[in-house]
Amino acid sequence: MKIKCLIIDDEPLAINIIENYLEKIENFEIVNTFGNAIDGLNFLKNNSVDVIFLDINMPVLDGINFIKSLEEPPLLVITSAYDEFAIETYELDVLDYLVKPIEFPRFMKSLNKIERRLDSSTKPSGTESSKERSFLFVKIDKKKMKKIFLDEILVIESLKDYLKINTTSGRYIVHSTLTDFTNLLPSRDFIRIHRSYTVAIDKIDAVEGNSIEIEGLRYVIGRSYLEEAKQKILNSSI
Repeated sequence: MKIKCLIIDDEPLAINIIENYLEKIENFEIVNTFGNAIDGLNFLKNNSVDVIFLDINMPVLDGINFIKSLEEPPLLVITSAYDEFAIETYELDVLDYLVKPIEFPRFMKSLNKIERRLDSSTKPSGTESSKERSFLFVKIDKKKMKKIFLDEILVIESLKDYLKINTTSGRYIVHSTLTDFTNLLPSRDFIRIHRSYTVAIDKIDAVEGNSIEIEGLRYVIGRSYLEEAKQKILNSSI
């Protein structure tokens, strides 16, 4: 089954670029494209898609209010020329945020995220029940508390007075310091590598020099963390 994609952007050139990228990948299918969010909203009333590539700055109905209008949104990938909306859209649980001009290697990383998310949503849970998995509840808005399973956490990133928690099932913005949140996590499974990053040790794919790699993204290990972090990471391997 191909992954059904919808593109919504008021710039024809931006639509063409994403179309060209998607046409290179055989398991992705473009079901429609629209130059405004209103037409996209009307299309979704009678049609379903797996992922929407969505611009933010559009006339009449912008991308953020478009997302808020969806009762059961599919996966969402923002494609914007501006990065200042990133925090607000992460609070809406978008899967990825691509800043124009979008290079093909970065776009491919987004497609990999889409495939992983869809794969994880269709796989059976197996013998392990959710009650047996460790988790935390975090406050992601004024009223909503979100359960986050610790074994899904990839990276926790400091954003001044907030944190961006990257997991295999989504990204969440919470109001906390990195120190306080890291202290809630089991030290055998997580390590702080920088004043801005705490990472899950078992999600580290590679160690090179003063950096690590997780899901294709590289994170620098701070100088004051380097010796302890490397020792702990390497000693955790079998």
